[in-house]
Amino acid sequence: MIDFIYGNDIINLTIIGGGNITMKLLHKLGLFLIICMVGFFVTGCGEKNIEGELDELMTKVYSQLPEDKTPMGLTNIEVNAENVEGYLGTADIEYKEALASESQTGSIAHSVVLVRVEDESKVEEVMAQIKDNVNPRKWICVGVEEDQVIVKNKGNLIILIMAADGAEELEAGFDGLE
Repeated sequence: MIDFIYGNDIINLTIIGGGNITMKLLHKLGLFLIICMVGFFVTGCGEKNIEGELDELMTKVYSQLPEDKTPMGLTNIEVNAENVEGYLGTADIEYKEALASESQTGSIAHSVVLVRVEDESKVEEVMAQIKDNVNPRKWICVGVEEDQVIVKNKGNLIILIMAADGAEELEAGFDGLE
């Protein structure tokens, strides 16, 4: 006999044939549930990588930004060994490719950077490096507050958003990438 408690009620379950059958059944059920949970975590929780050229993805990120919030002189710049520190705050980041989008008008606090990481297991580490090192006042005269710096990912693609205006729309554009 097995007692199950459901709320304040006790449900008695009598198994004909003895306890060995019950234990084998429970063991198999438990094993099945463990296999299902592992399968879910391995396949269901991992985000798929966003495919495509970074300039095309950047255009999609900006698709949610209204024209009146789009900075003047917006330009895409390939991030490389010479300029990575200016865009991501440190040269110690391992990445496959990166593209920055900034206004060429220095008095506008606006920077969006897409970073594709080669090693997916390093995404969290790279995000922490960016968040810890990026300078939200890099424009000297203008800037954003540290709590306004957005660093998030979809698979192996990371976005850094520092924008005095339109950050929510840019984040929504990134969230909509498939």
